[in-house]
This record gives sequence, structure tokens and C-alpha cells, in this order.
Amino acid sequence: MKKILIAFILLFLTTGCTVVRIDTSSIDNITSVILSKDNKLYNRIGKGYKYYRPRGVSYIDTNELNDVLYSNGNYYYLYIDAVGYYHKTKLDYKENKKLYYSKKINDKKEGYLEIKKKDKKYLITFDYNYAKIEALVKKKDINKVVLDASYILSTVKFNDNIIALMLDEEYFTNKEEQYTKFKVKKENKENFLKYNDDKK
Repeated sequence: MKKILIAFILLFLTTGCTVVRIDTSSIDNITSVILSKDNKLYNRIGKGYKYYRPRGVSYIDTNELNDVLYSNGNYYYLYIDAVGYYHKTKLDYKENKKLYYSKKINDKKEGYLEIKKKDKKYLITFDYNYAKIEALVKKKDINKVVLDASYILSTVKFNDNIIALMLDEEYFTNKEEQYTKFKVKKENKENFLKYNDDKK
């Protein structure tokens, strides 16, 4: 029995697995822990981008570069900024202490998290890594939505070739060509008229 116990302990110590517990009672802690990780997971692929959709978050629909997601009674609206990514646009955000929560993020990538009270709900706007998630939620759901949004936004990866192709104006410009396949030639009309005249 001792040998089995020692084998399990050695196996556990040599695998190098680490478990990171996230204190989900603090928005600052949620964002700092998740955004600091270099997570390469993905399970959702869009046009020129991919990201990881956490367990419990369902994919609903896509419109161009925008995804609609759903979790626990809340809709998340994910916007992908392919143009900003392509041109490496810098983010200009100033923190607003009058809001429920407002913080500029300057970790590995730029972003911000802003939470405004709207009537009896809270509008979460989380912009990070050339992608943005917006959700209108109850106060009790704020931390869960921020947790999900952190996972999604931190894992957004772009396909440079597809983005460049999508934004190449010359590639999508229609080149006009004149088709003559169905154009009636003048001599054909004359032959037809002559044929009708001969029958009379």
C-alpha cells in the first residue's frame, strides 16, 4: 500500500501540473490572472480569427465579424476589430472614477474594462486584444461575465493572411467585362428578316 501511495505522490510531483485558483470575488484579480496567461486554446473559428469559448458559454450567431454568445441568461456581443488589428491602432481610453468600474489595461496587450449602471442592470464593455465584448447584466452576474469575457478576449488570435485579403480593396473590386455571348449581331437580324421575307 505504501508503494502505491509513494508512486502516486511521485507521479503528481513529476507531472508539473499546477492549479491556479482565481478569486472570482474581485474583478481586478479575475482580469489580472487570466490576461497574464499565454493561453493558446481555441474552439471557435471565425473569418480571420479564432478564440476559446469557455464551458457554459453557447455560440448563437455570427454577423460579419461579430458573434453573439449566451450564458446563464446573459447575451454576450463579441466584436472583432480586424481593421484596428491590421493597422495596429492604439487605444485611447481614460478611466472614469464616476462609473461602477473603469480601468485601463496595459498588460501584454492594450484594453479597458468599463461597467456602467443602466437602470437596474449593468452594461459591461470589455475591450482587449482588438476585440470587444458587451453585455447588459444583473449585478450578481458581473463577475461571471467578466470571467468569461477575460477567457474569450485573451485567446483571440488573428490570421494575418485572411485579414490582409479581406481588407485588400483591389482584391474585392469588381472588374467590369463586356460579355458578347448573347449580343445579337446585325447581320443575324438581316438574315432572319430575309428568311421571313422569302417565306411570304
